Amino acid sequence: MPEQHAKLSASGAHRWLHCTPSALLEHELPDTSSEAAEQGTAAHALAEHKLRKALGLKTRKPRSKWHDTEMDELTDEYAEYVLTELKKSQQKCPDAEALIEQRLDFSDWVPGGFGTGDCVIIAEPTLHIIDLKYGQGVLVNAENNPQMKLYALGALATFDVLYDIEEVTCTVYQPRRENISSWTIPVAELKEWADGELKDLAELASKGEGEFDAGEWCLFCKLGPTCRARAEQNLELVKMDFADPAELSDEEIAQVLGQIAELKRWANSIESYALETALSGEKSWPGFKLVEGRSIRKYTDPEAVSEALLGAGYTESDVFEKKLRGITAVEKLTGKKQFNELLGELVEKPAGKPALVPETDKRPALVLDNVADDFDDEN
Repeated sequence: MPEQHAKLSASGAHRWLHCTPSALLEHELPDTSSEAAEQGTAAHALAEHKLRKALGLKTRKPRSKWHDTEMDELTDEYAEYVLTELKKSQQKCPDAEALIEQRLDFSDWVPGGFGTGDCVIIAEPTLHIIDLKYGQGVLVNAENNPQMKLYALGALATFDVLYDIEEVTCTVYQPRRENISSWTIPVAELKEWADGELKDLAELASKGEGEFDAGEWCLFCKLGPTCRARAEQNLELVKMDFADPAELSDEEIAQVLGQIAELKRWANSIESYALETALSGEKSWPGFKLVEGRSIRKYTDPEAVSEALLGAGYTESDVFEKKLRGITAVEKLTGKKQFNELLGELVEKPAGKPALVPETDKRPALVLDNVADDFDDEN
């Protein structure tokens, strides 16, 4: 289940624990989606269905355009892993049970805080929290993972009175990175962190107070592209005197290398933000305009193309090289005139994706009324 209604969600804890003022500002911004997020949601729904079915619970198989062989296999493996861990827990605690997509309330420490645990195995002496991460972009570690610790606190708040729980094991199951990361923390140590560090920071975050602090936790922050603290940190690099690369010391080069990945992420996020807001008509950027990006010709019917070429006397070795030769190669083979006669109606050049470029670019500016519709049609 989504956590968009929690201002201080478990999934965002890595950000608001480091940068407490960002929580309220980020909460006011609209939610956005991406193909990766949609794919992850589909994987979670499929995994939930498989676990419920295996546990004899009522369920209905979800349908999604994202379901493929890889997702089917990986969610099978995830379900098998959970069932194996449940059996291990039942060997020590016969009445151990697995709760799927369990709402976990940790508002005793975080104002209005809640989240949804993919799988919570309730047992004694060890409570086991398992979180499925279908994404492959960022490797996720379970050790001291604040999202997992908040899930653990939420589970303890509900089940600690029913079970004699001494420790919590947190597991991140990230199959597309071949990553199963587990970490165990005593309940006493977890509550010490919650009553001390967590509670104070959560109070600041709930009021939008504290200091902005940029770091790797900015990656998925909605404020990331426009955050001044992040910009100031990244722009510190430009203050170095780059008279000539050869004049940089080894230490300076190492400093630059250490910041390149974040600089690229920051620059890309600003570029995406500027393009999206320009396309929506929300803003125009001084000195820049929208133009049609580069477009690549493509065959509308490859089979018809091959038939036309073979019918015109070209041999299979002329037309194929493991597969049908590309447009440029075929045009060179036939010459432009015959190419247009034979294949003119079988080749199209779709509109290029919009690009934000300096006003000095020679390409004509796009008419905004048509841009969004054309862009949506491609996607």
